[in-house]
Amino acid sequence: MKKNYFFILILSVFFFACKKGGSNDPVIDPVAPPSTYAFADLKVNGTYNGFTYYGLNSTPVVKITFSSPINLSSVSGNITLTDATGNPAAFTSTLENNDNTVVISPSALQPITKYILNINTGLLSISGNKLQTAITVTLITAVDDTDKFARITDEELLTLVQKQTFKYFWDFGHPVSGLARERNTSGNTVTSGGSGFGIMALITGINRNFISRADGLVRMQKIVAFLKTADRFHGAYPHWLDGNTGKVIPFSVKDNGGDLVETSFLMAGLITARQYFNGTDAAETALRADINTIYNGVEWSWYRKDNSNTLYWHWSPNYNWDMNLPIKGWNECLITYVMAASSPTYSIPKSVYDAGWAQNGAMKNGSSYYGVQLPLGTANGGPLFFAHYSFMGINPTGLTDAYANYESQTKAHALINYNYCKANPLGNYGYGENCWGLTASDIQGGYTASSPTNDVGTIAPTAALASMAYTPTESMQALRYFYYKLGNKTWGDYGFYDAFSLKDQWFATSTLAIDQGPIVVMIENYRTKLIWNLFMSAPEVKAGMKNLGFSSPNL
Repeated sequence: MKKNYFFILILSVFFFACKKGGSNDPVIDPVAPPSTYAFADLKVNGTYNGFTYYGLNSTPVVKITFSSPINLSSVSGNITLTDATGNPAAFTSTLENNDNTVVISPSALQPITKYILNINTGLLSISGNKLQTAITVTLITAVDDTDKFARITDEELLTLVQKQTFKYFWDFGHPVSGLARERNTSGNTVTSGGSGFGIMALITGINRNFISRADGLVRMQKIVAFLKTADRFHGAYPHWLDGNTGKVIPFSVKDNGGDLVETSFLMAGLITARQYFNGTDAAETALRADINTIYNGVEWSWYRKDNSNTLYWHWSPNYNWDMNLPIKGWNECLITYVMAASSPTYSIPKSVYDAGWAQNGAMKNGSSYYGVQLPLGTANGGPLFFAHYSFMGINPTGLTDAYANYESQTKAHALINYNYCKANPLGNYGYGENCWGLTASDIQGGYTASSPTNDVGTIAPTAALASMAYTPTESMQALRYFYYKLGNKTWGDYGFYDAFSLKDQWFATSTLAIDQGPIVVMIENYRTKLIWNLFMSAPEVKAGMKNLGFSSPNL
């Protein structure tokens, strides 16, 4: 047995010895060096925060570390720094850390500007290898903290803002109709609701001596004469009119008739003007009579749609009630029910207010958001114009009914909006105690109703400024920041532009009637209560609001 085992062992050794020298032997190549090298680390001003950096100074230091030493001569053309439009920005580059780290030092970047730092794969290592993957770093510079305009007192600043914003309605008012254009690019398209705000701004302008009473009266006569012959639909005006002809301009395909909400904003402005122009001379007497005729011609009760217990927003001569949008609270439309209840000719009963607007109490909230209890409305309050449009005329101070204390409601809404922006849960760059205010406005590439539940990173100055009567400290902080720190980025011929996004380095160049008007009027209500006092002095308004169940020291 041992002999056989030994024989097999000898054969095995012989077999493998022969195979080793044969032509089928495997060939083992030497290990080739890698043909690329890789990114290893990034720091901007000593910190790593991914590949996007906000709030940088004008000379940030960018350090990018790689897995291999870098050939400095390959930096030119393979590391570029440009602004968002592709314009090159100057920088210097050096090496450190045994040449594994490139130090990029830009020269005096512009404030509130996005820069793109690109490192291409053509950047070579010292051994001639290419970078494995290209790198892009986004650098966004901070607001320059210097004042852009000379400091003035807060009272002077408030007057300046009112006077400059007033120009939107006075200088830019439509030359034929006298009404407010929808926006600064609207041509002949005038807006009924925004014109109501503009009429209130006109009264403010007269009272502050921006224009004379005589000039203001002439403008009001032009407006009223135009409205007497403009298109109406059961007394209600359309959202948009042609400022030359008075013919309806459709807001959308089926929205080519009466808009009851926009009409209520317009009527509130007209009633305010009627209360202001109280002279006994023939001109002011005739103006008041014409305003009464216009207001009394609105068929508020007809917009109940077959006598239902709610008001409806739209009616079209072509599409009837197809829009089918009931006016329900809580939103900006309280004034619509107040104007309807106050009508001497087409009034609505309290039951329509209770069932239609208040939904028998369903519009109540009562929850707290960011430490503030909200009496009415959607979570976090919704866009801030809910607290502005109706309350340009209606004074919420001490105002209560079965559903809310409206002084608490308006203040809570503004504070929640402020606290949300200060907390900044989405991390939108620029938000804070000095930069806040979410409401309906232009945004980059469109328009939206911004709110804490629809936050796209865009601040609208009208939100904080028109809340001045509710949050004077917080609103004044915002005003100073918008004016002194952002300067001409946000300030133009007609006051503040509509909106901006520091996150996206975007600044609107637009101005809208429905955003400019509340700035003028609500600052005035904060300062003197002028528009509140005028509107609330109207006997129809006093009676109508009392009939709806409101109590107020101002009724």
